[in-house]
Amino acid sequence: MNILDENVLESQRQLLMKWGVSIHQIGQDVGRKGMDDEEIIPFLLTLRQPTFFTQDSDFFKRSLCHSRYGLIHLDVDEMEAATFIRRLLRHREFDTYAKRMGVVIRASHMGLSVWRLHVEQEEHFAWKD
Repeated sequence: MNILDENVLESQRQLLMKWGVSIHQIGQDVGRKGMDDEEIIPFLLTLRQPTFFTQDSDFFKRSLCHSRYGLIHLDVDEMEAATFIRRLLRHREFDTYAKRMGVVIRASHMGLSVWRLHVEQEEHFAWKD
């Protein structure tokens, strides 16, 4: 299940839906509007294989790795969120739910920075377009 944080613009949500990306958004289809950051992680643990996309840099922490979800920090302009979500979902390293579980990722123009559960070192991946 792909989940957008409230901070992802409605125009970006609409673009993802137009592209056929299955997506839900906090405060729209799941959760409740105005959820605090501290409420997000416990909420994700109630869902089946959620991948959470946010522009909030507070979610790019190794300590947040968990086997039951994936966290993606979109370190891009708010008008580029949909493009980078689609790029990540198509990347061969992260193109299935199973590959996204247990990771915390920062997606930027430079590529992907990844923390994995039980791995001490951050990994880096280039975009493969």
